[in-house]
Amino acid sequence: MSNSGSQDGPVLPFGDALAILRAAAEETRLRILALLAAGELSVSDLTDILGQSQPRISRHLKLLVEAGLVDRHREGAWAFFRLVEERAGLVEPLIAGLDAAHPPLSEDFARLEAVRAQRAETAQAFFARLAPKWDRLRSLHVPEATVEAAVLDALGDRPIGHLIDLGTGTGRMLGLLAGRAARAVGLDSNHAMLSVARANLERMGLSRVDLRQGDIHAPPFGRGGFDLVLVHQVLHYLDDPARALREAARLVAPGGRLLVVDFAPHDLEFLREAQAHRRLGFAPEQVTGWLNDAGLPTVTTRDLAPTGEVEDQLTVTLWLATNAAEMAAAPPRLAPEKILQERAVA
Repeated sequence: MSNSGSQDGPVLPFGDALAILRAAAEETRLRILALLAAGELSVSDLTDILGQSQPRISRHLKLLVEAGLVDRHREGAWAFFRLVEERAGLVEPLIAGLDAAHPPLSEDFARLEAVRAQRAETAQAFFARLAPKWDRLRSLHVPEATVEAAVLDALGDRPIGHLIDLGTGTGRMLGLLAGRAARAVGLDSNHAMLSVARANLERMGLSRVDLRQGDIHAPPFGRGGFDLVLVHQVLHYLDDPARALREAARLVAPGGRLLVVDFAPHDLEFLREAQAHRRLGFAPEQVTGWLNDAGLPTVTTRDLAPTGEVEDQLTVTLWLATNAAEMAAAPPRLAPEKILQERAVA
């Protein structure tokens, strides 16, 4: 009999599908899968929710990882787990059919909400310590709502596809755009800041965003894996912004785009000490030149000048670069977590 009918998702070899179903066919592992369907969790989260020992939870997670159902990534001393998108299609209908209104899942999800609430409280306490500095910086440029509107205008209605936000910070840009993306990833070097982003995105109902700890100068993703790469208010913190843009450009798929948002040149020296700024803004031609050197010669710019009468306000500049390479000339793009760490030659 022919099975030449249409297939929406990836096709799995029979042996792989059998291994996945065997891995899921155990009470604790099925409960873990149901929880991970709601978003990524750490081993500590799962031990608190399920009331089982860490070695036991780790053993179940190891089996799920080996079956290809769950992906593991490190964030400092922590390890986080999430469903593998390419394999989740086999078990998500099963998970969706489970009765979450009765034990044990009703109790699991109640404890999940408690874990998330505690995580949000911890994250917001951290953010509250930073808020006075950030409020001072916000007062120096156009409102963030104006910047966000300009970002949306620059990107237009074109589908986003795979999105990565480099230096995601609190996840504000992911909150703005992840709902329009087929896949969204946030990268940041700071574990505490990722905790803030995770709590913020969960509150917005965006718990399936993939948050990773890593270096913007050496992002752990392969060439051409993303249709939209964001570098929002990050360059002025970096010792080597040109290198960061080379790495960002490496991630842009043929036909994809790189959006940079940062400050125009200014002379507010106090920001070096008060806000840890390494660079006092960038001229349009400076960033455009770096993008050209990185292989993205098509760049448009837009300035958002302050409209108030307060002295020493900052202009925000947007640079939108397009990878004009032909789609047909590129190798097939893999999902980001499936690509071995590849480093561009500096």
